[in-house]
Amino acid sequence: MAGKVFGGNFWRSLAAVLAGNAMYLALERYLPPRARHQPYQIDWGLAVDFWFCLFCYGVLELLRRRKP
Repeated sequence: MAGKVFGGNFWRSLAAVLAGNAMYLALERYLPPRARHQPYQIDWGLAVDFWFCLFCYGVLELLRRRKP
């Protein structure tokens, strides 16, 4: 039933967000100060975090398309 309610795209997106956020948090201390997110603010850190998630989604999509 869950497969019918939530398509494969939902799970792929969820995995990309979780992986992207994990990568961002692991690498945050190495990023320049402007690329670090400050809590409760809209800043460049959110954009950098978004790009990490987008990168992970792209990788998952490439892996899905290469699968026979």
